[in-house]
Amino acid sequence: MTGSHGLITLTAGAFALVFATPILAQASGSRPAMSPQDLVTMPRLGGVAVSEDGQRIVYPVTTTDPQSYERTSTHYLRSLDPMAQPVKLSGLDGAGDARFAGDGWLYFLADAAEGQGTGSQVWRARIGANGAVSGKTQVTALPASVNGFAVAPQGDRLAVWGNVGRDCASFGCPETDSKGHLPGPGTGRLYQGDGGFIRHWDSWETPGIYSRVFVYDLKGGKATGTGMPADGPAGAGALVGDTPTQPFGGGEDVAFSADGKTLFFVARRADKDEPRSTNLDIWQSDLSGKAPVNLTTANEATDALPTPSPDGQYLAYVAMARPGYESDRQVVQLRDIKTGQVTALTEGFDRSFGSLTWTPDSRWLIATAQDVLDTPAFRIDPRTGEVTKLDLMAGPEAHIGNVAALHGDRMIFTRDSIGAPAELFLTQNWQQAMPLTDVATTRMGALAPTVTTRFSFAGANGDTVWGQITKPEGVGGKLPAILYVHGGPQGSFNDGWSSRWNPRVVASQGYAVISVDFHGSTGYGQAFTDSIRGDWGGKPLEDLKKGLAAALAKDNQIDGDRACAMGASYGGYMMNWIAGRWNDRFKCLVQHDGVFDARAMAYETEELWFDIWDHGGKTYFEDPQAYEKWNPVNYVSQWQTPMLVITGEKDFRIPYTQGIASFTALQMRDIPSQLLVFPDENHWVLKPKNSLQWHNTVFAWLDRWLKQ
Repeated sequence: MTGSHGLITLTAGAFALVFATPILAQASGSRPAMSPQDLVTMPRLGGVAVSEDGQRIVYPVTTTDPQSYERTSTHYLRSLDPMAQPVKLSGLDGAGDARFAGDGWLYFLADAAEGQGTGSQVWRARIGANGAVSGKTQVTALPASVNGFAVAPQGDRLAVWGNVGRDCASFGCPETDSKGHLPGPGTGRLYQGDGGFIRHWDSWETPGIYSRVFVYDLKGGKATGTGMPADGPAGAGALVGDTPTQPFGGGEDVAFSADGKTLFFVARRADKDEPRSTNLDIWQSDLSGKAPVNLTTANEATDALPTPSPDGQYLAYVAMARPGYESDRQVVQLRDIKTGQVTALTEGFDRSFGSLTWTPDSRWLIATAQDVLDTPAFRIDPRTGEVTKLDLMAGPEAHIGNVAALHGDRMIFTRDSIGAPAELFLTQNWQQAMPLTDVATTRMGALAPTVTTRFSFAGANGDTVWGQITKPEGVGGKLPAILYVHGGPQGSFNDGWSSRWNPRVVASQGYAVISVDFHGSTGYGQAFTDSIRGDWGGKPLEDLKKGLAAALAKDNQIDGDRACAMGASYGGYMMNWIAGRWNDRFKCLVQHDGVFDARAMAYETEELWFDIWDHGGKTYFEDPQAYEKWNPVNYVSQWQTPMLVITGEKDFRIPYTQGIASFTALQMRDIPSQLLVFPDENHWVLKPKNSLQWHNTVFAWLDRWLKQ
């Protein structure tokens, strides 16, 4: 609903709970506030598998034991009949990445049977209408673990991928894979100067080993033959690189053509330039064993999301325009498979698309993109490029994802928000959707609600900047303020659920959480995103100052005299920057994995392209002033605000030494401080017990400075 002053006010979970009126009717005062324990143990919806006829779905729900914190997944079958109820599937314990194939079987990953391969392998089973699982058999028995797979539309071919030596002609050569970097006699790893990454995200690289795709014939439910490498034979000039791309690529990087005779995949060459390159390309293999063809060689920026049309005529994908820039606008491209002609479908639409799928009749493309504080779905006409935003929810679209278009103008998708985690929905004829699942809705409804208000204000350069306020609903008295600063920096604290930086759980502790999508954020057009380049501590800090002031002016319940700020990654950088450049505003700061010294960061991080681009396109030694201009270490003499520093020892993006340096500076300045180090976490805190410790430590720190 629309509140006073043109604000949009949303009760957490109101729209997700619209079909659960008995829960909404409860008095909020009788419900407990959401706790870190609730966040960590909240059931989580996984990826959805849709049957070939579009009538049934299978989905996993992950639950966390509230005492041991061990996580297990259970699969459910549901008919898409509106009156149907989900049926629990037995016999799929330990299964992952389940998907239906054109042959009607459900394929999935599970541990290999004894003596039948290594690690995870592909299995399949029949799923009856009553949930009975039958005919469960292991499809692959390979000497290397399978990390993912795709089945051809006809069900006669299987693509698998995993970590395999580039000189290995089959899927796994355990005796010879990548020993050259271990010359002995000690344990040292030896890396060459003309290689690519030596470490990436949270893992040290093993030279010669890459994520590679092999294609097998499927006969009688078994993968047959030695497998055809999609990257072609080894040797001079061969494609050497990871598919899916590392560290976050998945099944969206690999796709069979409609007739199953061609494989499209994404790869970036792994050479000495790889740490500075965003040149992901789309490659085409005719599955003959010959070298693949680079379809996007003319574009030296990112090409991704190969999505063949069901009628076999087109290949849709997204492309960026500027090499070295990971946050450039992703424009939907349409390639005529026969002629090779490429059309930039959405060149005139100033949003960056992050997912693609075709309707079964090839009439429409459905894509998602951030748009202000939402991530809605859009319908794209492949004939004209016309883009239509779909209105699928009774309230804000919030965060739409995992879209699957079905026959009969139906579509299923997930929707989550600040107020509630993801649930599955079904829409018919592009109309308002109905919920299909209740994974967490009822449980969330038993907790005290929060309310989120969207607001806008004139930020740096007079540009419109958006923000959100999340606070407990129906609570009297003044609330201390928490300024929430997102990472990226090309990102957004939009209306979406997070299992890590979650405004609702923070607000539920009795705080007003204020987030601001400062200059550089995504979802506001490419010029707005680009505007942070070379200006890390400039316009964004001005927006944060003005955004906090605007939030206080809009909501007089917020106590601006009791305020702390917190952020991770770029948000952590901003905490270090605020400590020196806005040092009289906050009672405390929480700095997680933030840059402390830009000079050290320039030589320590692994994906060099990001740091170089954001500082103007030159390395530190070529233009040190571009980095020093916004370097927090230069203003340590002005630090005075108490700070909690958090870091992970496996973080190679912003190495943990940056956090140690921040903490050392605080100690040298005799500023109250704490350092929380996770030896087994990367740039994110993912393990349940560690997440509890993170939240308990952060909340104790906030309470110390804001409530005592």
